[in-house]
Amino acid sequence: MPLTENDRLAIRSVIEQQIMAFQQEDAKVAFSFASLGIKYKFKTADDFMNMVKISYPAIYCPRSVLFDELIMIEGQPAQMVWLLNTLGNLLKATYLMEKQPDGSWKIDGCFLVDN
Repeated sequence: MPLTENDRLAIRSVIEQQIMAFQQEDAKVAFSFASLGIKYKFKTADDFMNMVKISYPAIYCPRSVLFDELIMIEGQPAQMVWLLNTLGNLLKATYLMEKQPDGSWKIDGCFLVDN
């Protein structure tokens, strides 16, 4: 099923809100945007937040965020996002998204690649 403009806007909003929650050190809100699979893997909001701080500092505290294209990877929507980290390095993040039964969107994983 093709994505609607509302889907695209909702996906962007979820990612933006999660990044804002990281910047505000709000583990509970940041964790609320994760899919059930991610929640199952990390169990608690604090464990999730600690993992992001350590493994994804560019996502935890970016200097700049620029949204790029939304593509499909094996039938799953993937939002491309460019992040400028605190050292001034540009990284490309691929956010895998999962549509929930209620129609909302959750983040189902994220991969970073150095540019």
